[in-house]
Amino acid sequence: MSTLDDMIAKAHDAMGRAHAPYSRFHVGCCIRGASGALYAAANVENAAYPQGQCAEASAIGMMVVGGDRRIAEVVVMGGAEGDGALCTPCGGCRQRLREFAAPDTRIHVCGPEGLRRSFTLDELLPFSFGPDNLDRPAGDAP
Repeated sequence: MSTLDDMIAKAHDAMGRAHAPYSRFHVGCCIRGASGALYAAANVENAAYPQGQCAEASAIGMMVVGGDRRIAEVVVMGGAEGDGALCTPCGGCRQRLREFAAPDTRIHVCGPEGLRRSFTLDELLPFSFGPDNLDRPAGDAP
């Protein structure tokens, strides 16, 4: 089994464990850190809606606690089998991914049946603002 297949399986398992009693929209995510370690997580909703966590944000937190600081690859899984809809990361999660990933990092969007489409982070978040934007000496104009 390939690393991508492992990531898809872990995202599928995480999706099945999501806590989504309000939206009933389960999402799983698996991140491969630069070390090669895999970090999978699910969305966790809360009755106070803005207090929920996206699967991507949860997986990033697990990655950081696991000691990785760079994202090598991402799988996001959501939706119903065969519906064909793309469950891409929300805008907030695209920015969260950008904190730890390069513009050419691959993000694979899957449904329960498997891969639906792959993107680079730059395709999902063009002209992004990231840590490198802050690597200027104080007082330098853009």
